[in-house]
Formats: sequence, C-alpha cells, structure tokens
Amino acid sequence: MLGASIDPEVSARTLLRLDDKKAAPKSLLRIGLVTDVHYAEKKNGGSRHYRESLEKMAVASKAFRAAKVDFAVEVGDFVDAAPQVEVELGYLHRIEKAFAKCHGERHYVLGNHCVDTLKKSEFLENTGHRRKEKKAYYSFDKGAIHFVILDACFRPDEVDYGRNNSKWNEAEIPKAEREWLVKDLAATKKPTVVFVHQRLDVDNNYGVRSGAVVRKILADSEKVLAVFQGHNHVNEHRTIDDVHYVTLAAMIEGPAAKSNAYSIVDCFPGGVIKIDGFASQKDWEIGSGT
Repeated sequence: MLGASIDPEVSARTLLRLDDKKAAPKSLLRIGLVTDVHYAEKKNGGSRHYRESLEKMAVASKAFRAAKVDFAVEVGDFVDAAPQVEVELGYLHRIEKAFAKCHGERHYVLGNHCVDTLKKSEFLENTGHRRKEKKAYYSFDKGAIHFVILDACFRPDEVDYGRNNSKWNEAEIPKAEREWLVKDLAATKKPTVVFVHQRLDVDNNYGVRSGAVVRKILADSEKVLAVFQGHNHVNEHRTIDDVHYVTLAAMIEGPAAKSNAYSIVDCFPGGVIKIDGFASQKDWEIGSGT
C-alpha cells in the first residue's frame, strides 16, 4: 500500500509520484479523506486512543497539503462525546485547528458522536462548514464530478440527533432528505461521488434504517460511482448494483506511534477511482469493471 509509513515526509514523497505523467495518467481530482477521528481529552478506551488523534490529524493534514488535494472530507465522528457542551466545543476547536492545516477546502459529514452532546448547528458553526443554508446535507460540483454529502444522523422517527437523544445503531435518512437526493441526482449530468457516515451497504446495526431505499435511489440514477462511509472502523469494499461502497478505517484505532488511517483519493477519466491508503487504511482501485 502506498505511504504505509505515518512519517508525513515519507508519505508526501510517495504520494507525489502520482504526479509523474510517466507513472500514471493525470488525475481529474484529488481528495483527502479521514473518518472516525473521535478526538477527546480522555483516557484510552480499549484500542481507542482519543488524545492521540490530534497528533494523527496533524500527520494527515500535512500529507493532504503536500499532495495538493483539491479538498478534504471528514467522514464523521470528528470528536467523541463529552459530558458538557463547552467541553465538547473545546475538543472540536482543537481538532478543527489541526484539520485546517491541510490549507484547503474542507467538508464535514456528521457522525453520531459529533452530535451526541452538541446540536447540529453548534457543530457546523464551529468547523470549516460555512454554507449559508447551514444544512448538514448538500451537494457541490468540483471539475467534472458531482459530490453529495448526506446526513444520516436522525432517529427512526426522523428527529435530529443532539443533546443525548439518540442511539448509535438507530441511524436514518429521513424522507425529506431522500426526496432531495432524488431531485439532486436528477439535476446533474455529472458522475457522482457520495459521502455519508453510517453505512448504506449493510442492513445491520452499522447501517442506515432506510439503506435499501437509498441504495435504490443511487442505483436508479445511473450516475453514482462510489459511496465513501465510516462508522464501522473497518476496511471494506462492496459493489451493489454497480455502485461501489467503500468503508474507511478509523483514525482513532491504535497509538499514534504505530497507527493512523487516512486516504488520498484520485479520480481519473472513465470513472476510475484510486484510494491510496496510509498506515491502517487499505488501498482500493474501483471503476471500469473492478
């Protein structure tokens, strides 16, 4: 796997070889991805090293900056839950400062831990999310590709997560958001990549309750190349109805001296997407029949 070392200088040198035209075709877009950071100032919990995510994020941001990514996406659970709002906002400000050192455009997918203690508006207002509508789900175009950020942090009764009112295994994408998604995909002519925290490709505790409905929306559009998701803390790639579902490894797992997890994603002509994983994150290549 490319850049298996967590040394940022080694990672950047390895990654930048992708810019050599003799080594690979030119990428249309380059994206930095990280998920399940769970930063918090508290003791380790099993394999979760909460404090050390700050150091890991610094490494990832430096690699994103060196690689000149077009934008970076945090795919949920940016912070872990705190007992008080003020404490969790402190966590958020510190990890946001580290993420911002990628020196580029940033996008944020809401994870269940992001809005356990906090409300959605509090999270969005204290990150690089500066969209006027203040919604956690939206879309945007970058070059030849359309991107969709989904929010699955709703209870089964379609109430927003926030203030300790939810359970980690009861995620939902409500009807209004699904209707918006249908319209959004119908309005674009571009190939599309989707980001969501909870999994859309499984029908278990890690999945979105209406996952099957959302999968059909994505497949019926015939435009969605891939879905990037987290929540499960595992490396996994599944293809359902020609849509690739990539579950990313969690940054939180393991000590900073030995472990990390982040990705550089290159989008190539013809729908080919290469995920170059660093440290615990696996490499994947999808598209064109893969």
